[in-house]
Amino acid sequence: MITAIATLHHTPKDHSIKDSFSQVTLNLAFEDIRAVSQEQQDQSHTLTTKLNILFVVNGALLTSLSISRLIYIPSVFSLVEVLGFLINFILLINAFLPRQVIISPNLEDNKFLERYLTLSPQEYQLQMMANFVEIYKANKIRIDDICQSLIYSAYTTLTIAICIMLHILVTYFVPVIIK
Repeated sequence: MITAIATLHHTPKDHSIKDSFSQVTLNLAFEDIRAVSQEQQDQSHTLTTKLNILFVVNGALLTSLSISRLIYIPSVFSLVEVLGFLINFILLINAFLPRQVIISPNLEDNKFLERYLTLSPQEYQLQMMANFVEIYKANKIRIDDICQSLIYSAYTTLTIAICIMLHILVTYFVPVIIK
């Protein structure tokens, strides 16, 4: 578990934080940041669902090829299909690999109490907002990584499906048409 702690820029000593930010503004900003964080978490769940769907689709395509015994007929199509499945499963496993989720505050850190409980309520909110921004950036990189793998996997799945259709046409229909 990684915890993000962003340092705040200190205001000049002759101004307090109360002078710089109103509590209403802080509350609104905090709500907005939480909403964006929730949206990011929802996006992560959606990507996991898409990952599961792609695994199932690829498993079904591989199963249908095995049952039809098309994959065992030596041809260019069989080679492309096998390589496509290899690439696709590598992409899916890459998207599935666990990545470090970043949270804040880290409750396992004993210095949490020392660091945060000495802050005023507004300073605490500001620190949490700064932490959330850093967490968002770090988690966005992780989500973008997964999304990129899933996009490549979807295109690979489409290529495999087209190859299977061509393989079926060439194997079963072209000989009938030629006769």
